[in-house]
Amino acid sequence: MNKCFVKKGDWVTREIAGETIIVPVRSHTNDLDSIYTLNELGTLIWQLLDGRTNVDQIVEAVCREYDISPEDARRDTLDFLQSLETDDLITLLDDAKEHGP
Repeated sequence: MNKCFVKKGDWVTREIAGETIIVPVRSHTNDLDSIYTLNELGTLIWQLLDGRTNVDQIVEAVCREYDISPEDARRDTLDFLQSLETDDLITLLDDAKEHGP
């Protein structure tokens, strides 16, 4: 897949003990449902969402980092990307260009 995703919006991240905490900067600062915690795999994928690294490259990185089959890496990566997209934390690069400032 040649699709590239980019992070969307303003957020603050902190890495703590191998996990990444993402707090989107929104108008409701007391909205605890807006805090996301990523495990090591999620952190790796999050770091690769730079608008240049496509999905296939992310899957390859997951396979290199973890002892996992390409099929499992692809499924897990796509599931995770879908959840980030559903939560409005990322968007396809083409969508970002079309809906950007």
